[in-house]
Order: sequence, then C-alpha cells, then structure tokens
Amino acid sequence: MRRCEWQSLFPYLLLTGALLAAVILAPVLAPCDPYAQDLSAALMPPSATYLLGTDPYGRDVFSRVLVGAQTTLGATLVLVAAAAAFGSVAGAAAGFCSGWVRTAIMRAADVFLAFPALVFAVALAGVLGGGLFHAALALAAMSWPKYARLACALTRSLCAMPFLAAARMAGAGRMCILWYHVLPNIGGPLLVTAALDIGTASMELAGLSFLGLGATPPTAEWGAMMANGRSLLQTAPWVILAPGAALFLCVAVFNLLGDAMRDALDTRCDQ
Repeated sequence: MRRCEWQSLFPYLLLTGALLAAVILAPVLAPCDPYAQDLSAALMPPSATYLLGTDPYGRDVFSRVLVGAQTTLGATLVLVAAAAAFGSVAGAAAGFCSGWVRTAIMRAADVFLAFPALVFAVALAGVLGGGLFHAALALAAMSWPKYARLACALTRSLCAMPFLAAARMAGAGRMCILWYHVLPNIGGPLLVTAALDIGTASMELAGLSFLGLGATPPTAEWGAMMANGRSLLQTAPWVILAPGAALFLCVAVFNLLGDAMRDALDTRCDQ
C-alpha cells in the first residue's frame, strides 16, 4: 500500500502552535513589565528573580524577549502573508493570461529580482525613514517576486488540464476560474514557500532593526535588543544571547514546519 507522510506533519504543527500561543500570551506570561526601568538592578545575571538577567536599564530580559516575540514574529507574519498573497495573485494572473498582462507582471518581478534583496531592502527602509512598518514594507516589496514566478509557472502548467477546459465550457469567466480553480490548486507549494520564508524574513527584519532601520527604542524587538547589547557581549552576554537564541528557535521551528509540509505534499509516497 502507498503511504504518505501526512502524520509526520502534526508534531511540527503542535510545535508551531505552542510557539504562536506563547507569542499571543506573552503579556500574560511575562513576569515583569518589559518597559519598567530599575537602575539599581541593572545588568543582573540570570537568577531565580530574573530568569535571563537584566539589561543596562534594569529591565527584565526574559519579559522583553517574550514581548519582543510579538513585535518581531507578528511583523514577520504580516509581511510574509502580504508578500505571498500579492505575489501569488499576480503570478497566477500572469500565468493564466497572456500578452501584455503576463509581460508587465513578469518584467516587474524581474526588476525587483535584479537587485540583491537585503541590500535593496536596507536602501528602501533608509529612504522611507526607518521604523518597523517601513522595514516590513521594504522586505515585503522584495519578497513578492518569488511567489509571483512560482505561481506563474504552476498556473501555466495547469492551463492545459481538462478541468479548466470543462470550466470554460460550463461558462465560467476568467476571474471565476482564477479564484475557484487555479489558486486552490497551486496553494500547496506556495504555502510551503511561505512557511520557509518566515524564518528568513524574521532574520532579515531583526537585521534591519539591528542596523537601526527597524524598531526603535524602547520597543521590545529582538534585533533592536541585540543591537543594544552588542557592546556587552563580554561583560553581560545574556543581554544579546537571549534574543539571539529566541530568534534561532523561531527560525528553526518554521524551517522544520516548512520541510514537514513539503514532505507531506510530496506526491512521491512510500510503498
């Protein structure tokens, strides 16, 4: 009997769900106010009172890491969802149509792909004036072409399928076919790409904040926290290692989820 790997996806879904639950409940789980300063407790090492120590302003690092997950991961999920949605619809339209529509969309995607993504995102975020919203917007602008090209290739491979011909013969319009027949059938690879892109986008967003082009103090955000603690790596390493470890965990979880989704959607099944 042919056996697919769907059951292997559930542990990673549970792991991702636990991570997202911790992010949503971060204000409740945080033992201290992440923005409350206490200079008398500045740079305290990890202890029973402060699980991950304190920063130069006496703020609890553990609380700031938890609340910072909402900032970093929340912005990452929004930008990946926006880039995936826009790129998928644009690419599906380019693959389903022909002539100037396909040419215009694909040439626009090629223009964005011609530049190094992170370098262009840094330049665009700098031009827009910094800030977390502008950083996420810059990364979304550089991420949509990959979804557009993938969606276009998948859509063109579907155009010759009999069910699309049957939909046309039944009188379905182009928009109906695109929304109800094309997009649902190309969603699997696009979802896998989006899941794998979350880890990369979170690192890039944290990187922009680390460079001063993302979240601004005193916002609890992993990249900004690492930037504030880089001068303390030898004297108080927990200030920079804690948000770095949280970022590593986030990237690992979503990469594992993406790999599991790819295996589950793979048409090659074990005997």
